[in-house]
Amino acid sequence: MIGNDGFQFGVVSLDEALQKARSVDLDLVKISPKAVPPVCKIMDYGKFVFDKMKKEKENKKNRKITSLKEIRLSVSIDVHDFETKVNHARKFIESGSKVKVTLRFKGREIGHTELGKKVLDNFSSACEEFASTEKLPKLDGRSMIMFLVPKGKMTVKF
Repeated sequence: MIGNDGFQFGVVSLDEALQKARSVDLDLVKISPKAVPPVCKIMDYGKFVFDKMKKEKENKKNRKITSLKEIRLSVSIDVHDFETKVNHARKFIESGSKVKVTLRFKGREIGHTELGKKVLDNFSSACEEFASTEKLPKLDGRSMIMFLVPKGKMTVKF
């Protein structure tokens, strides 16, 4: 048993522990009930629960949620469309989101995956000043996928 001031009483019977808790007008709380013998502490349980909820609320408020945005490209993308997609990626990255860049192969384009890889490499180099490549371009069915993250979170996976 542990007292409210941190003093350790050692192994004490349940009746004696309850009596000590009542004498200081506090609660007897099992800290680790599966230990042999179970560890109990004398504390104000209401205050303990309140502080725990307050910490959880503070952690939830400070947590940053990252979302995943997707940009779709094609092998035969025009220069202006390409620049527009880069600007969209910039907005997404600056808002703190990850960007999944997907390039779809249509029809016979699947036979020329090197052209798709070239488009994605150009996209990656255009986004180089504000984003880093998290996952390099990889063929997945009829699509080639690449992930971009804000600068500083770079973890390249092969």
